[in-house]
Amino acid sequence: MKKCNTILSQLLDFFPRYEFKKLVKKHKTEKHARGVTSWDHFVALMFCQLAGQDSLRSIEAGMATQVSRLYHSGTKPVNRSSLSYANARRSSALFEDIFYWMLSKCGDVAPKHKFRFKNPLYSLDATMIELCLSMFDWADYQKQKGAIKLHVKLNHAGYLPSFVVVTTGKEYETHIAPSIPLETGDVVTFDRGYLDFNYLKNLDNKGIYYVTRLRKDSAYKVVGRNEHIGKNILSDHRIKLTDRATSKKYHDEIRKIRVKDPETGKIIVLITNNFKWAASTIAAIYKDRWQIELFFKAIKQQLKIKSFIGTSLNALLSQIWTALITYLLLSYIKFKAKFRWSLYTLICIMPLNLFSRRNLWDWLNDPYKADGNIDADTRQMVLGFG
Repeated sequence: MKKCNTILSQLLDFFPRYEFKKLVKKHKTEKHARGVTSWDHFVALMFCQLAGQDSLRSIEAGMATQVSRLYHSGTKPVNRSSLSYANARRSSALFEDIFYWMLSKCGDVAPKHKFRFKNPLYSLDATMIELCLSMFDWADYQKQKGAIKLHVKLNHAGYLPSFVVVTTGKEYETHIAPSIPLETGDVVTFDRGYLDFNYLKNLDNKGIYYVTRLRKDSAYKVVGRNEHIGKNILSDHRIKLTDRATSKKYHDEIRKIRVKDPETGKIIVLITNNFKWAASTIAAIYKDRWQIELFFKAIKQQLKIKSFIGTSLNALLSQIWTALITYLLLSYIKFKAKFRWSLYTLICIMPLNLFSRRNLWDWLNDPYKADGNIDADTRQMVLGFG
């Protein structure tokens, strides 16, 4: 019978050690390692996410009980004091680079977005993660409250985070948006938190299409109308801003579309610099922005980014980056598997199978098939009677 490495070991094989060593050398993370190598540290943090552990003690105990099964992962159990030391002092930039390496790997297998146009489609948004100010004193947000903010550019091809910035909770979205990379021909959608007409004009100058909502107090005049409107499209106008301050920032025409949500009856006013596509397409683009809200819900509820195993900024960033790496890793195997997994189901059952010895792809492609590769040490003794 062919023996397989553990599911954990096979998942870690997606991160080639020679590539990992290049990043270690780049960031010099082996300096003052104190017995815990960069690889040991990375595996421990990935174990935290994949096994759903939320404390240094549970990571230490969970890995210690599986010493024999960690061998093929090229690692060993780490004690919590060493892990705490590594979290505080080993640069989180190592894990940030691993995230972007894994993102490039996912890009090769991610499905395309669901729209007919070929332009890349992105959503921008940010989510707040509250922290205890007495423990995270560097994350001052409000009186007696701490918080960080996760700013994300979500690629609608596979709904993958393609750019991430972590700031304190006080940082406004409009301050971060200009630093988020976009290219000519991209389509980007965001809510009114990003509505800054200087920013919109810069996007327009670069040939980037935007879709967002117009504030109710915005002053404008109608300069043209499109009479060919589709279902649930109440109006499709060309407008110019009339407020003195905003018209100086953005003096060109803008397309304004009023849309009725068929489910709630709510009317939404959208603006865009795309005058070519159907109004229904513009409305569908903004509706698909909801996927970034689902992304935030997934990482908050299913991964470990709300309870932290370190209180320093570096420890927090290391944990967030490894959570995002885990999200990309699970997305990758979800895209490749023949079985139609949901990410929620995959995350939920992963802790139950992490140290089982079976072929990863056999399990992913046919999860309900009986496992014929049972370890001798885990096979139940058969008792005969009579």
